[in-house]
Amino acid sequence: MADQESEPTTVCLVAPSMAGFGGQSVMADRLATDLAARGRVRVDFVSIDQPIHGSWSRLQRIKYVRTLVTSLRYVLALVRRMPRADVVHVFSASYWSFILAPTPAILLGRLLRKPVILHYHSGEAEDHLARSLVATRLIKLARFVAVPSPFLASVFERHGIGAVVIPNHLEPGEFSYRERRDPPVTVLSNRNLEALYNVGGLLEVFRRIQDAFPDTRLIVAGSGSQEASLRQQARDLGLTGVRFTGSVEPAQMVELLHDADLYVNASLIDNMPMSILEAFASGLPVVSSDAGGIPFIVKDGVNGLLAKAGDVEELAAQALRIFEDPELGLTLADQARQDCLDRYAAEPALREWEGRYAEAAGPSRRRVPTDVAGSGSFTEERA
Repeated sequence: MADQESEPTTVCLVAPSMAGFGGQSVMADRLATDLAARGRVRVDFVSIDQPIHGSWSRLQRIKYVRTLVTSLRYVLALVRRMPRADVVHVFSASYWSFILAPTPAILLGRLLRKPVILHYHSGEAEDHLARSLVATRLIKLARFVAVPSPFLASVFERHGIGAVVIPNHLEPGEFSYRERRDPPVTVLSNRNLEALYNVGGLLEVFRRIQDAFPDTRLIVAGSGSQEASLRQQARDLGLTGVRFTGSVEPAQMVELLHDADLYVNASLIDNMPMSILEAFASGLPVVSSDAGGIPFIVKDGVNGLLAKAGDVEELAAQALRIFEDPELGLTLADQARQDCLDRYAAEPALREWEGRYAEAAGPSRRRVPTDVAGSGSFTEERA
């Protein structure tokens, strides 16, 4: 029988659900599943984007009403689940999303005297914190702030907030690794179709690639508010062989990563994109802008190639180097794969989270029966 010391900490994990297949969704799902499998943490998952079922589902077609109803359901889910937790772990973006999602969790955690860990992911942190004194004060109510990159830690430090760096993690074995010894045929982009990810700039890059290598194809995997305009831009540029996939489930993304030959990212604002780590794990050569925290994971000429954010000509020139010298792409991809194993493996990150949860919960955490102690679980709120 397990003793009191082995009892799992109960964590209320608040994050976007896999309904959206965004970076935070994937990371939260991976973290919850991996923690539960280790048996030291019980995860109660509360989705920020609460589903609307039954007759209420008609409200999803009404823009502002949908937001109101979803937010109310989310707050009710917090009220139900948070009292059971020892620690509250809240994933956070910026601006309006910060108000709708982390803010209720932080305030309710304060009311219930629950330690809150704010896990901030947005590359827009600098502007967000500079614009919103309220956000800064709310963040300071958290027991501590966690960020996935030194880039974000430095942003928070400039605003008088200490932050712990816990990198995003993955298991390279979950991805299908292959070497690319021939010139690329298929280029992959898998960022959301929103302005900050500059997929329009990527299409401009691909125009230059296709001018030099006409048979090259482009897969644009993802969805977002710019999809229609981006499809039109591809037509206006006279591009051929471009496929927009829409939202992609994780299993399908593994296949797309395996089938592609080159990964190109043109984002203007960024932090530590999981998509780049997944490309590393798949053996894909990576060519990216240097936006935000990307230079902390992509070292130019070592495990990938970088260009100044917003510079289409430089990004295209860097991508064309892989076409002209496939051996360079292979060398970069080999080092990137090794970096995945050395720096982004799951075990160190999970140990860090378990330690932080125990530290936040302290000796007064709620005890559970010893007949289930040591057995982790992952439960999801299904309102």
